[in-house]
Amino acid sequence: MDQQLLFLINRQWTDPVLDRLMAMVTNFGIWLWPMLLLILVLAVRGGFRARAFLLVAGMVVGINDGLVSNPLKHLIDRPRPFQSHNDVRQVELAKTRPRLKALVRPLSVKLSRAKLVDVEGRSFPSSHTMNTISVAMVCAAFYRRRGWLAFAPALLIAYSRIYTGSHWPSDVITSIFLAVGSSFLLLAACEWTWRRAGARFFPELHAGHPSLFT
Repeated sequence: MDQQLLFLINRQWTDPVLDRLMAMVTNFGIWLWPMLLLILVLAVRGGFRARAFLLVAGMVVGINDGLVSNPLKHLIDRPRPFQSHNDVRQVELAKTRPRLKALVRPLSVKLSRAKLVDVEGRSFPSSHTMNTISVAMVCAAFYRRRGWLAFAPALLIAYSRIYTGSHWPSDVITSIFLAVGSSFLLLAACEWTWRRAGARFFPELHAGHPSLFT
């Protein structure tokens, strides 16, 4: 079932426009500077909520990536589809510097050839999926109905990991549930900590913002 769904998404449900879109959204390199600029603007011009959002998002993503996703990758050691199967479409932006030039260069689309020896599997879980779903969870906690909109790009990125041949569908689906569960627990811990420690160490700030999320 996993393989059948992979081949449907990766081989059959394809289009040149989708190739370009999926290669763009799955490549964090071209979004690095816009994201850093947005973080800087929020940190400098934002109020309590924006700055608290940045701190909590950084913590949640850092823990989910460093303490959940990466250890599981090494423990499970699952090969990526293009490592274990022939004829998986690998859709990538051109390798250029600066990375933004890749947006106007021809795509790299090639069919994989299985590597059956000494494969270092990093397929499960999907860090792209876990990190973006984690950010979406934090957005929803801080910004309610507007914040839920963050799940649209997060799920698009998750889908792109299958489309470009980087992950199995089961990797992505399980990573979504892992990210939601872990992020929920971390957000609850942040709220509990702020309600108790905030009143003690930052009494004036806490008086105006007794909850992180309301």
